[in-house]
Amino acid sequence: MALNWSTTDKEAVGHGVKILVYGRAGMGKTRLCGTAPSPVIISAEAGLLSLRHKSIPVITVSTMQDVWDAFTWCQTKGKAAGIQTICLDSISEIGEKVLAVQKKKKPDPRQAYGDMATEMIDLVKSFRDLPGFHVVITAKEATKTDPVTNVSRAEPTAPGQQVGPALPYLFDEVFHAHKIADNLNKEHYVLRTRASFNADAKDRSDALDELEYPDLGAIIAKILAAPAKQ
Repeated sequence: MALNWSTTDKEAVGHGVKILVYGRAGMGKTRLCGTAPSPVIISAEAGLLSLRHKSIPVITVSTMQDVWDAFTWCQTKGKAAGIQTICLDSISEIGEKVLAVQKKKKPDPRQAYGDMATEMIDLVKSFRDLPGFHVVITAKEATKTDPVTNVSRAEPTAPGQQVGPALPYLFDEVFHAHKIADNLNKEHYVLRTRASFNADAKDRSDALDELEYPDLGAIIAKILAAPAKQ
């Protein structure tokens, strides 16, 4: 039996950086996609105005078949077209479209939600596992309040009760897009890369600061260049 040998450093670089970014509307998630290395944006939202000063290739999708067609193009022609980063904007919006279709097919709402969840998680894994590309998937934000501590916490969301909670487990990098105010009370967009009491986030590369400036090109370069911490 022939074994497929490689090394972790080669696999990490060759596989690309896979990122989930979530946040409320207006937190710059779509604009963030424009900062990634040589991106293509697969857009399910009519919200590309923030990128009007850039000429970035966009594949507009309105059905699940459109999304899978975009996946096939990325898989077979993306590298030849010079694409380095695939941005799916947003998984929450795509989930809503899939759910609407499933509800028409299934009289039982529970089955419709279950089938939607299965389809969406399969889709996310398929994009995440595309080798040789960085992949950025955006999601909407939900706030849940712990009934015991009464503490509210931000986390990614999608239709139903299964997809949103599953998303952070599917990525090595999970960023919370939000704003903070400086000492002069001026607001700045930032990406939280580590979990806090009020927001879910993680950085398995251990290369990033807790708060990063929203520039995916710089963040990806930082992750790939950073030596492993002892």
